[in-house]
Amino acid sequence: MPLADATLDAPTAPPAVMDARATSPGVSVVIPAKNAATYIGETIASALAQCDVTEIIVVDDGSTDDTVAIVRAIRDPRLRLITNDASGVSAARNHGAQSAGGSWLMFLDADDRLRPDAVRTLLAAAKDAPRAVLVYGDYNTIDSAGRSIGRRDLLKGRRKPSGNVLERLASGNFIVNGGIMLVRTEAFRATGGFDVSLRYCEDWHCWCRLAATGAFAHVPKLLLDYRLHTANTMSAAVRTPQDFLPAVARVFGDELILGKLPSGAAPRLRQAAEIHLLTYAATQAVRFGRYRQAAAYLGMVSRRSPKAMPRAAVKIALSYLGI
Repeated sequence: MPLADATLDAPTAPPAVMDARATSPGVSVVIPAKNAATYIGETIASALAQCDVTEIIVVDDGSTDDTVAIVRAIRDPRLRLITNDASGVSAARNHGAQSAGGSWLMFLDADDRLRPDAVRTLLAAAKDAPRAVLVYGDYNTIDSAGRSIGRRDLLKGRRKPSGNVLERLASGNFIVNGGIMLVRTEAFRATGGFDVSLRYCEDWHCWCRLAATGAFAHVPKLLLDYRLHTANTMSAAVRTPQDFLPAVARVFGDELILGKLPSGAAPRLRQAAEIHLLTYAATQAVRFGRYRQAAAYLGMVSRRSPKAMPRAAVKIALSYLGI
């Protein structure tokens, strides 16, 4: 599965800059953007504030608003703008990764913002786990105006898995957002990047492929402000659990992933993944006041596994509290 091709929009960097990128041990932040004028400036500013970021690559995916003009108005030698010819977010991320020069990649959404020292925190975790192909932290949620609405600070000390995480990850995407992680550029390219045939949960599939190749490391810190609003792809009212099922089929039809799972574990993990996505859909419905939908999704969980319903109900209740 090769990385998607696209066309370079902005002038290429001078040879000296290109040479520096080619040998850089630093971090390349890839920001796919489509009609992101409302937030793109704030997002880029949060990345430029990270002293350990070598370059920021904004990949415009066919914007018709002022996104391109806003990016071009920001004068910083670390910032580049390329285009992706409206090929979709996965192709945009892949294209940015193709041209990245850093040893590490971060995939930051165009409406989110990094917290101070987020990248430095991740690099420190990577130094303590030299064999990890991916290091990740956690996020809090903000609304359209940038106000904090999450209460994940109440989960201080919560630890997610490190080491061989594939089995756990195949049962449900506990990472959620690429802006809380660094992934080794070499590993990302070797596994083929994001599957452009998937419209949703393409990140989960990508993380699973990476987990099949090496260890992950978790740092229990809030590193990102993740913006929740009605334009979020995963939060829009038209999304249903049926939209996510192609990704489940892709994960459990992927020979790289299946080859690293314990023998006979795939059916159990597939059911767990479906329950995870139903629960996630219910939590998003609660966050946007769609309580009937949330109840319907919880009923779908119960029909798949009555034993899973209490835990799903707790997660849905926590989402009401912003956790």
